[in-house]
Amino acid sequence: MSDEIEFDRTATTPPGEIAELSPLVRRVIAGNGGPMTFTGTCTYIVGRGRVAIIDPGPDDPAHVARLLAAVASETVTDIVVTHTHRDHSPAVPAVKAATGARIVGCGLHRAARELALGEANPLDAAADRAYAPDLLMRDGDHVSGPGWTLTAIDTPGHTANHVAFSLAEEASLFSGDHVMAWSTSIVAPPDGSMAAYMASIEKLRGMEHRLYWPGHGGPVMEPQRFLRGLVQHRRQREAAILNRLSVGDERIAEMVRAIYQGLAPALHGAAGLSVLAQLEDLVLRGSVSCDDVLPLLTSRYRRI
Repeated sequence: MSDEIEFDRTATTPPGEIAELSPLVRRVIAGNGGPMTFTGTCTYIVGRGRVAIIDPGPDDPAHVARLLAAVASETVTDIVVTHTHRDHSPAVPAVKAATGARIVGCGLHRAARELALGEANPLDAAADRAYAPDLLMRDGDHVSGPGWTLTAIDTPGHTANHVAFSLAEEASLFSGDHVMAWSTSIVAPPDGSMAAYMASIEKLRGMEHRLYWPGHGGPVMEPQRFLRGLVQHRRQREAAILNRLSVGDERIAEMVRAIYQGLAPALHGAAGLSVLAQLEDLVLRGSVSCDDVLPLLTSRYRRI
């Protein structure tokens, strides 16, 4: 069986519709579709009667209203958060105010490394710094209800505070933005770290789940095969960057133009951040040199 990554960009259920995904899992998609969010953020309801809500989504009153209507006859015990990007956690206060549920899951938003002198964080506006959990869940911690248990699995990389949640009763994983069927995850320093991301991928490769429910798009149906594909994809991207360095490219903008031919100009910024993440990892591993103390978007790079 080939380990080539195969993305699934088939349409999911329309935003706002309550989708019955399994005996324990329902999904409501927020109306915030776009180039970085696909059809919108997936908010999941876990359990029956006494339930948990995973990633309430953006600060969108219409989405919150639809979500609350879906659980109107039930008790929400826990609001579970995978990470603190603004398409995942800003609806938490509204859901808590309406339900009284406790906020559990990832810690406060933080960068994977300190900013270099004069460096601006290009994703700072994407961070939800108002998020404040009632209970910080660390690796192996769990919350539960009638017939369901959610266990935290630390998966830093996309963000430093990213956490996935395993649903033991269905051998499934709520993978947040760490692994998605529709696209690779953006890993953008200083918020993200490629070294941490790849270590988290290897961590999941040592676990057995039947499928993943991601933060955007449909399910990852063959997780182990998909993870192998992600590893291969990153190796190919790394090889492409090393090749560009070998032929004389020194700047990230040059590499993006060569590697991402045909990419919409609006996505060049995101592509540049992904190249930066790979270069940061290569510098740490001693394969590439950088003319700054820390690898930056504006740095000059050379192959060693």
